[in-house]
Amino acid sequence: MSNEPDATSDVRGAKPERARLDRATVAATALRLLGEVGLEGLTLRAIAKELDVKAPALYWHFKDKRALLDEMATEMFRRMTADLASAVDPPRDWHQALETAMRGLRDHLLLYRDGAKVYSGTHFTDMSFAAPMEAHLRTLVDGGFTSAGAARAWFTAYSYTIGYVIEEQSMGPLPGADGEGYDLDARAARLADYPLTTAAGPAMFRDRDTGFEQGLAAVLAGIAATRSRW
Repeated sequence: MSNEPDATSDVRGAKPERARLDRATVAATALRLLGEVGLEGLTLRAIAKELDVKAPALYWHFKDKRALLDEMATEMFRRMTADLASAVDPPRDWHQALETAMRGLRDHLLLYRDGAKVYSGTHFTDMSFAAPMEAHLRTLVDGGFTSAGAARAWFTAYSYTIGYVIEEQSMGPLPGADGEGYDLDARAARLADYPLTTAAGPAMFRDRDTGFEQGLAAVLAGIAATRSRW
């Protein structure tokens, strides 16, 4: 028989705070709070305060912030998959499939402040990713890629998208905020002696939708041109 205390009562007979919580509630609260404080300000203590519990109650569900970020990223993926599953026009070929998937990924990451930083490098906490990933890779293999080449193509496009969104979210503004974020006039003043670098500002820091699309087109063209080597 285990010597651990019963999960629904403490030594005084009262139910502890962890009985009122579950992983889904904590993760959803963390995602909501993320929009207010950003990744740096998101602490277990801040989440506990938002839930009106003591911080130790959260450690029954997440051993540290890294574990919480894994669950947050998994919940973001679940929501994204549910939204994208409702698409009425499925992609016709591997190129269109990758293009659609990366656009969808970017759109959903932008829904959350620091969304790409949360998503990057995390480990999914369940198998919800497996079926969508299998479908994406199957489209690539059916399009003529080897299994290894399909994985490389997917990860290349994915890495571009994650990196692009990290950069654009780091430059601001916050989701839903007014303004364009990066101060190009101040940048130009600092770089007055470097005309090409100054002129590059609008291309790099404005019209991010166009920038993403042009970069994605370049990545997919590179994949198409080099796929025979994979």
